[in-house]
Amino acid sequence: MPTLDDVYRKFGEAAEAAQLLETELGNTLLSIRGTEEGLFAQPEPARASDLMQAINRHTLGQLLKSIQTKTQVLDELEQLLWDALQARNSLLHSFYRKHNFRRNSEEGREVMMKDLHRLHAKLLAAYEALLRASGVDLNALAGYPDPTRHVPI
Repeated sequence: MPTLDDVYRKFGEAAEAAQLLETELGNTLLSIRGTEEGLFAQPEPARASDLMQAINRHTLGQLLKSIQTKTQVLDELEQLLWDALQARNSLLHSFYRKHNFRRNSEEGREVMMKDLHRLHAKLLAAYEALLRASGVDLNALAGYPDPTRHVPI
């Protein structure tokens, strides 16, 4: 049976996946905006810094909406990314409120862990798909030829 430490650890792993997804979406938007403004052909460090600061202020939902208006490349990932947004919001805004006193029993912590595994899986699936769309395959980098095999991040 999971301990409270197990619950906290899994929550941290899921939160890490949410932040990795948010960072990768920010990188994608920065690449799009940098290309639009010609910053790769003719670098302007001050403008690039301004863009990065503006992007860093975006929430995950704002990043998704911004990218959606800029490119159709991620259209096939749209539902996966919106599901990840819902998972992230559930994790960070209501997980402990939803589970409340479940933390105090073995059965309750088991329910919490199942929910955390579900949320983590949604976040990781979106993150890995986004990386693959940008040409990065975590499984290949880790030496795993099977793309369905999970690689710890």
